Amino acid sequence: MGHSTDTWAERKRDLTEESSSRWAGSITKATHDQWALSRRAQLAHIQGLKAGIATIAHRLSLPVGEKGTKGSAGGYHTRQEWFTKSRRLRVLEDRLSKEQADWEAGRVRVVRGGKRLARNRHNLQAAQLTEEQWQKRWKAKRWFLAADGESGKKYGNETIRVTPGGEVSPRWRVWPTKRPDRCGHQRRSPGRVAPGRARQPLRRASAVLLRPFRRRPAP
Repeated sequence: MGHSTDTWAERKRDLTEESSSRWAGSITKATHDQWALSRRAQLAHIQGLKAGIATIAHRLSLPVGEKGTKGSAGGYHTRQEWFTKSRRLRVLEDRLSKEQADWEAGRVRVVRGGKRLARNRHNLQAAQLTEEQWQKRWKAKRWFLAADGESGKKYGNETIRVTPGGEVSPRWRVWPTKRPDRCGHQRRSPGRVAPGRARQPLRRASAVLLRPFRRRPAP
């Protein structure tokens, strides 16, 4: 399925070459956690479908109008209700087969920004939004940064530091100045890459997700 602790570490190493270990971990962890959350929701949905199918199938197997017992549902009250539920059973079975196929293939369906907001784009009038308002919300929902808190660091986070005055200070990787070699090709100066920090006023506060470090209380 391509999603495990080992594959996550491999993706982080590949991305570290293009950025830094700090940001590679932040980016890959966000996508990995989103996939894992979707898998748990997918499994819960499959279990719910199975429970619904079992209940309906049991009630359909009973005579119409038969009363239930304690802890067990009886038959449906009318023939019309029995017919409606039989059609409902086929719908649930079809959904279950599709969900199980996705589960076995390790495929999840995720909309970054939210499925509800994506659907609102097709009916802006009902959502009481203009196209410009929808675009602003869509970009804000899809644009985010996440960084785990760190013990002993100033303000509890070294990757994305937010001061009490509302100043955001992300930590970037600063590449050394390039210089040409004897053949005229650009090459990087030798030496260790030094981290840098850029300061800017706090903007889009709702789009910046910080995970502050909290010590667990002693048992």
